[in-house]
Amino acid sequence: MKMLLANAEAWPGFDTTVAQLKDGGAGLDAMVAGIAKVEREAKVRSVGYGGWPNMLGEMEFDAGVMDGTTRDVGAVGAVPATLPVSALALEVMRNLPHVMLTGAGARRFATERGFAIDETLHPDSKRVWWERLQKEMSPEQLAAFPDIALAPLSNAITDPERVRDTTVFLGRDASDGIGVVTSTSGWAWKYPGRLGDSPIVGAGFYADSRYGAAACTHTGEMTMRCGTSRSIVLALRLGHSLGDAVKLAVEELGELTTGFLAGVVIHAMDAKGNHKVVSFRCEEEIRYWYWDERMAAPELRIADKA
Repeated sequence: MKMLLANAEAWPGFDTTVAQLKDGGAGLDAMVAGIAKVEREAKVRSVGYGGWPNMLGEMEFDAGVMDGTTRDVGAVGAVPATLPVSALALEVMRNLPHVMLTGAGARRFATERGFAIDETLHPDSKRVWWERLQKEMSPEQLAAFPDIALAPLSNAITDPERVRDTTVFLGRDASDGIGVVTSTSGWAWKYPGRLGDSPIVGAGFYADSRYGAAACTHTGEMTMRCGTSRSIVLALRLGHSLGDAVKLAVEELGELTTGFLAGVVIHAMDAKGNHKVVSFRCEEEIRYWYWDERMAAPELRIADKA
């Protein structure tokens, strides 16, 4: 059964992916086509052009793709001047012997593959970044910026919209192949070079067409420590139901007592056609998009609370 699952911020491209899946398109290509529209939408403030810069006012993008049938993976991290990075991650998977490229190397590869050098810092994001940063700096720091210690500021400056989100697409195509695509601009005001879980296979995403797939949003530092997405798919392989697999992953997250702790949202599906979206420690109501071939149109639904 063809199906598609994504977080609420996927609205600019969800219908695009659904249309391609309906027409028999390959899952990863369809999902990258959809998520690319999210990456270019300025109204989505957690991904691509609409996202927030790092502490230096620079945009750095992360993305990952996984083919659950072959378990091939492509990922990119801290990529400058490039949209859509989900498409770049797919190029890594299909054209290199590596799984991940980061920073300047990823940008070099983007140029080789014909990606334009994009202006990725939205003017309003630049304005808000500088206004917030100035409030936290002394006159001496302002005069010396950017040649100052950034770590103290990274713990003090306030995220403008508490943005720690990621766009995730999980789908199954006409061949029953399951795949995942992720993309994010990362935390607002992150320390330069920070990678979240979005490009980390096993943490932010994992797919195995025999069993299912999972992807996470929000606090990547937690899911990297627990290998959350892989844990869910492994539990499915060991015979657990989808609900129990997600419950086990949530219990692991709840066992963390040190480091940065906040909310996590888990999106998961199994090879039997079931899906589950669970919000763990998120104060706000979490919604997600869902479609399968039995439905006339996609639906925006409310996630379960863990």
